[in-house]
Amino acid sequence: MEELRWVLLLAAVVVLVAVFVWTRYRARLSDALRSSLRKSAPPSVRIDPALDSTDTLLTSSSSPVRLPDKIVTIRLLCHDKHGFPGEDLVLALRENGLRHGRFGIFHYHAADVIEGDPGSVPVFSVASLTEPGSFDLSRVRNDFFPGVSLFMGLPGPVEGVAAFDLMVATARALAAGLRGDLVDEQGSTLSIQRERYLREEVIQFQHRQGRG
Repeated sequence: MEELRWVLLLAAVVVLVAVFVWTRYRARLSDALRSSLRKSAPPSVRIDPALDSTDTLLTSSSSPVRLPDKIVTIRLLCHDKHGFPGEDLVLALRENGLRHGRFGIFHYHAADVIEGDPGSVPVFSVASLTEPGSFDLSRVRNDFFPGVSLFMGLPGPVEGVAAFDLMVATARALAAGLRGDLVDEQGSTLSIQRERYLREEVIQFQHRQGRG
C-alpha cells in the first residue's frame, strides 16, 4: 500500500512538471511572436492586439491549431504615408493566389487542399499590421493599410524551403505591384543577402527536425 502511494505521488509530480514546462514553452513562443511583430512595424503603425498574442492568433477558433515551432515573417510596407488602398491590396492578394479565410486574414493553401476546409493549415498567411489585424471585406474600399505581414509556421503542410521560397516570391510580386518596401522582422530591408540568411535558417531548422 505504501508503494502504491509513492507511485501515485510520483505520477502527480510528473504531471505537474509537464504542465509547467508546456506553460513556459507557450509563454516563450508568445513573447517571440510579440517581439517579432513590434520590431518591424513603423512607429505610426499600431500592432493589432489580436495578432500580438500567439494564443489568440493560433487558437482563437473553435478548431484547435497546433502551435508552430518556428515562425518566419516578412513585412510589406507602403511608400505612401496614406497606405495601400484596401481595394488594390485585396485584389493583389487574390491575384497572387491568397484567399480570405480564418481569423479574417488571407491564406495561401497547397494545391491539394479543399478550399474552405476549416482544419487545413496554410502554407503562409497575410495579416494587416494595423488594428484590428483582419480584413473587413465589406468596407475594404474605404480602408488604407500602411503595411501587411506575411508569415509562415514551421513545420508546415509543405517542405519548409519550398514554402519559404513561395512566400518570398509572393512578397516580391506584391511589392512590385503595389510599390511597397519589403523588410524583415527587425525592420531591415529584405536584401538578397538577408533573404539567403533567412532561407538558411529554415534549412537548419529542418535539419534539426530531421526533415532536411
